[in-house]
Amino acid sequence: MAFVTIRRAAAAAVIAVLCAVAHPSAATAQGSVNPTASSVKEQQLLDALKPDQRLSGRVSIPDPGASSLIQPEGRQFRAERDQNARIGGLAILGMLGLLVLFYVVRGKVRMDGGRSGTTITRFGFVERFTHWLTAVSFLLLGLTGLNITFGRALVLPLIGPQAFTSLSQAGKFVHIYVSFAFALGILLMFLLWVKDNLPALRDIRWFLQGGGLIGLGHPPADRFNAGQKLIFWSVVLGGGAIAVTGYILMFPFAWTDIAGMQWASVWHGLIGAVLFAVILAHIYIGSVGMEGAIDAMGSGEVDVNWAKEHHSIWTERELGKAGKGAAPAE
Repeated sequence: MAFVTIRRAAAAAVIAVLCAVAHPSAATAQGSVNPTASSVKEQQLLDALKPDQRLSGRVSIPDPGASSLIQPEGRQFRAERDQNARIGGLAILGMLGLLVLFYVVRGKVRMDGGRSGTTITRFGFVERFTHWLTAVSFLLLGLTGLNITFGRALVLPLIGPQAFTSLSQAGKFVHIYVSFAFALGILLMFLLWVKDNLPALRDIRWFLQGGGLIGLGHPPADRFNAGQKLIFWSVVLGGGAIAVTGYILMFPFAWTDIAGMQWASVWHGLIGAVLFAVILAHIYIGSVGMEGAIDAMGSGEVDVNWAKEHHSIWTERELGKAGKGAAPAE
């Protein structure tokens, strides 16, 4: 009898343990673990950590950074990243809205005297190649970068997880390898055009007259007007900053620690989104916004009337050169 009683008691104990494992909520209700209190204590611990401190464990591998358990700066990084994503999105949407409004109110900027039938060389092959190398690579980087920032919220619900995964994977490779073409384009742009994009006093007058886009008359301009100079320096300086921060992220921990990479990520996204908004205005003016403008980076030949209206100083100098002149348009 005693043996049977012991065996029954053991079986009852086993059943009780199995019930506790199968229904942890019941055990928790009676036990000493309180999830709410535990999370509160964890939050208090995070709040108590100073910005320059972190919680670390012990690792047996050579990388000591793997021992980091909690990095308080990460919370600030996430907040900055989310805020900058909103700023960048608003900048792009705001620019699109302004361009649509400008087109509705102002319409296409046309040549005052119409086409003359003669052309003048504006850009050679190397300059046009540099422009399109930079432009196409930037657009690819911009679109893939926007997918990284907003794709999960905007694209994923439309095409589904499987297609979004394939798209994002391809976009990652495009973003990495096209970046080298973009960096080369930035360097070539600087070498080719920096001498023509230095600030001048006439640039103030150009801005005061609205560049001929608003108001009457076309302010005098050399090879590049003040608006084009603004685009040039935005692309060179902004694009240079994007390239530097991008390569910091592409080669992690090569030049900085985790905190430096977090700030590189923040600035990479913010500058990229703002520059994308600026380039939208440049695309608009160079295509549907201004008659004859697209010819400059298309064939490289522009109508003489267009050149006189928008770049009068440069046009007079080019037409006055020995052996140079306007060629009949074909």
